[in-house]
Amino acid sequence: MNKTIRILHLEDSEKDSELILSAIESGGISFEYFLTDTESAYIKKLEEGIIDIILSDFSLPEYDGYEALRLAKEHYPTLPFIFVSGKIEEDAAIKAMVNGATDYVFKNKLERLVPAINRALREFELESGRKMADIKLDEKRVQIELQNEKYILINKELAFQNDEKEKRADELIIANQELQIQDKEKKMRAAELIIADKELGFQQIEKDKRASELIIANKELVIQNKLKEKRAAELIIANKELAFQNDEKEKRAAELIIANKELAFQNDEKEKRAAELIIANKELAFQNDEKEKRAAELIIANKELHFQNKEKEKRANELIIANKELAFQNDEKENRAAELIIANKELHFQNKEKEKRANELIIANKELLFQNDEKEKRANELVIANKELQFQNEEKEKRANELVVANKELLFQNEEKEKRAAELIIAKGKAEESDKLKTAFLQNMSHEIRTPLNGIIGFSALLNYDDVSREEIKEYSAIICQSGNRLIEIVNNVLDISKIETGQIVIVRKAIVIDEVCSDILTFFTPITKTKNIILNYQNHGDKTKMIYSDDAKLHQILTNLINNAVKFTKSGSIDFGFETKGNFIQFFVRDTGIGIPVELHKKVFLRFIQVEQSMTKNYEGAGLGLAISKGLVELLGGKIWLESEIDKGTTFYFTLPFEQVNVQPKTVDAINDSHVKKSQSKILIAEDDWTSYQYLSKMLSKSGISIIRAENGEQAVEFTKQNPDIDLIIMDIRMPIMNGIEAAKLIKLLRPNLPIIAQTAYAFSEEKTNILSTGFDEYLSKPLQFFKLDEMIKKYLK
Repeated sequence: MNKTIRILHLEDSEKDSELILSAIESGGISFEYFLTDTESAYIKKLEEGIIDIILSDFSLPEYDGYEALRLAKEHYPTLPFIFVSGKIEEDAAIKAMVNGATDYVFKNKLERLVPAINRALREFELESGRKMADIKLDEKRVQIELQNEKYILINKELAFQNDEKEKRADELIIANQELQIQDKEKKMRAAELIIADKELGFQQIEKDKRASELIIANKELVIQNKLKEKRAAELIIANKELAFQNDEKEKRAAELIIANKELAFQNDEKEKRAAELIIANKELAFQNDEKEKRAAELIIANKELHFQNKEKEKRANELIIANKELAFQNDEKENRAAELIIANKELHFQNKEKEKRANELIIANKELLFQNDEKEKRANELVIANKELQFQNEEKEKRANELVVANKELLFQNEEKEKRAAELIIAKGKAEESDKLKTAFLQNMSHEIRTPLNGIIGFSALLNYDDVSREEIKEYSAIICQSGNRLIEIVNNVLDISKIETGQIVIVRKAIVIDEVCSDILTFFTPITKTKNIILNYQNHGDKTKMIYSDDAKLHQILTNLINNAVKFTKSGSIDFGFETKGNFIQFFVRDTGIGIPVELHKKVFLRFIQVEQSMTKNYEGAGLGLAISKGLVELLGGKIWLESEIDKGTTFYFTLPFEQVNVQPKTVDAINDSHVKKSQSKILIAEDDWTSYQYLSKMLSKSGISIIRAENGEQAVEFTKQNPDIDLIIMDIRMPIMNGIEAAKLIKLLRPNLPIIAQTAYAFSEEKTNILSTGFDEYLSKPLQFFKLDEMIKKYLK
């Protein structure tokens, strides 16, 4: 990088800080380094404000990495912050990233540190560029909003002018109504003049003459109306130019007022003629009707003018929308301009990198030129040295010795290269073998998953036939259940081996009574071995109190896998299992009388997806993961596993676990209150949002005479517990809407601490079980639920 960066490092280990400093120096960064190991020194450096990036250990003796991150974000919210730690859990790393950490690097992978620093600083520069672009965009938006406000004021002014024109049009309508009233008064006066007519003949001639004049006057009125219509049409056309339109409206309104005055003048003339034509009163009435009709047409014309004004308002609104669209387009252009600025900065950064490399090349060329000068200088020295033969011979001998050393070094390098080539060949072979194993895994998984699915789907379809008997329904249901359990076993094995290989298995150590674990195994497998006519024996050598400090769930899983394997490959005979003390280890064994394993396959059986020769195992189900899982778990617990076997005689698997004396007080059993009276009917609250899962639980419990209440989320479960103090047991799903099962269980335990709560969840790993039980649940069941396990738990708590 071109500029000198200032690095603040929070680290309590001097050795680790030296290693990290060395890693940074080897990365070619120009930097200033500030090391702090206490909270006060760290805060002081932050307040000085001279830091470009912060490196921090995650765990400190008197300080916490989270607190350091929080303080850094308070002072400089965008400053890059990288955790450099020997160990950090995945959840903690995710939490740190969410709270603002830029990256995290493990101390055993310090080669990632310099790239992480460069990337963090580059992202910081890009983010700063984006913020500057956002500021410029905000300024542009303010300018556009001010322009829009000006347009809005202009539009309001135009709307006000339109309102004024509408008011004038209303005044014109009122004037027309007054003319109608005057017409009516004229009619009354004409009726009074009828009586005064003395000269009928003369009046008739005058009436005809004046009637002709009236017809001519009406024609003139029609022409005037047509002119008005023409002017209205011209007014519509003139709306395209708003400023000119307003002037035209005022002009036409003035013309309309003049036309009305002309109409009033004509009416006066008509009144005068009507006074003279008494006999033509009937014709005059007809003429007045025509006038009323034309007045109505004038009202319609006024309404048309009102409609035109509304159209103008509509067009003004469209202009406002067009202005907003223009503002949006301007925003888009500015966004693109900001993106272009960011791209230009990135290009500028790349150009700087190119310039840096060009400078390095120039330096290299100068170095080469210097070397050439050195060669010439040495040649001159060689010419001078020729004068002294003795000195020259000594130099030759010296160089010969150096050549011998160089040849030895070259020979060593060649041997190293050959060694590395051999290692690469071995690694290539392992990679190819791994690829083959992966291919075999996919093929095997496809077969192993489809086989139980075939049984589930096929026999489920057969249950829908009308002619299925009750015995066949029981048979088909048993097959579906068996296939479902087999599918669960396959999925669990795949998940276990995946977690072992990725190092995600968590060991939870505690004091374990070995006899209790083995007794549980014996109870579980005895019904299974009886159905296959196999004798299952547990040998504990009389030691029922032996305890070890280990993970009971992992021990249970190892023994289960080994006995499952023995049951699978033993057609008849016996299976023995047990344990004995061997110095500092407890040695467990599982012995069967099955088909046996060839000697050449003793190591391969612990690899993934490996069973004995297919010719021997083609009739046995399984994905070949059980022994690989057992080996991984034994090694995680600090032991080892091996086998002894003979073909057709049987196999014995051994594994050891570290043994150290455990001082734990024996468990005391609380006395049961004999005065406890069982209620006539127990009540269970089932908190389950999934209808199918609730129905399954309800059906399992329906024959037990138990009263059931359903809650569809955690919030309802808490409320129903408050409302029903006679609830004896809660079966709680973990993942529910509104409030999850863990939060609900905590609230319920505050209300009723002694109320038993059984968790049911699709999480099947022992780590999840331990986490869930630690939050307040009394028991744990993983989906799909097995009736006998649920029944045992219910009987345990509803004594």
